[in-house]
Amino acid sequence: MPKSAPIPIADDARSISTFLEAIAAETSAARNTLLAYGRDLRHAAEWLADQQVTLATADAAAIETYLVALDGEGLSRATRARRLSSLKQFYRFAYDEGWRSDNPTLRIDGPGRSARLPGTLTQDEVAQMLDVARNHGADAATKARNACLFELLYATGLRATELVSLPDSALRGAPQMMMVRGKGGKDRLVPLSDPARAAVAIWLVHRDKAEDQARAKGKPVSKFLFPARGAKGHMTRERFFLLVKEVAASAGLDPTRVSPHVLRHAFATHLLAGGADLRVIQTLLGHADLSSTEIYTHVLDERLRALVMEHHPLARD
Repeated sequence: MPKSAPIPIADDARSISTFLEAIAAETSAARNTLLAYGRDLRHAAEWLADQQVTLATADAAAIETYLVALDGEGLSRATRARRLSSLKQFYRFAYDEGWRSDNPTLRIDGPGRSARLPGTLTQDEVAQMLDVARNHGADAATKARNACLFELLYATGLRATELVSLPDSALRGAPQMMMVRGKGGKDRLVPLSDPARAAVAIWLVHRDKAEDQARAKGKPVSKFLFPARGAKGHMTRERFFLLVKEVAASAGLDPTRVSPHVLRHAFATHLLAGGADLRVIQTLLGHADLSSTEIYTHVLDERLRALVMEHHPLARD
């Protein structure tokens, strides 16, 4: 018997759009978060439509069958967990709005995330990258910008998007602390190291000179610390990602090991190894929940083991 044609999913598309608009308004979710929700929900809607079901009519069995299909496609546990999380958020909203009288995902447990530790770099490897960044560029202004980017990233542990979208006003006056707008529109204060403040001061001289020249030509002045000609008005995180790869390669490191996120991990790992409190790291990284920060406790485990081996009487020769 031939398979029936997929049912129309126009209603699902409207529901997804309404859900995303509500999430954006109520939680100030980041654009990338909204895009991820949208991709996950559209994928689920398309798969369900092929099974003659919609998001509006799917029951728990249909959702579980979808998750099994994802596993069969070889998707990672992290990806499957994220897609289920998107569905849970959507159906919670649908129930609250009265679109449905039940939540089909309520009793579905996810596959969980792998316990893989985040990649990181040694302090020497970070030092190599900082040295290369200071001389990476076609002219003095580009070198100053690159030095500022890398010094700020390692000094603060900012997310790539937070870094490239910093307003120039956040760094005026050589502040000891910098205000950062993080996920969900939440602000946090981050201290600045002396090398980072020095790099910012040098970059601002070059940045302001270029802005003065643009103003003289009647062009608008950028409000961003790292202005660019694109639609966003600042360096994109994609361009910064490529820049990190370039600097890593020039520093003699394997570029596949290095990304802005790996440098963020290095910031947290090196602080913990130096004795920083885990809750302080949580605040600096902008994690809403301590569980997101606890992945770094492998550093504490190693330090505690070394402490016991050095000082416990039965561990001595």
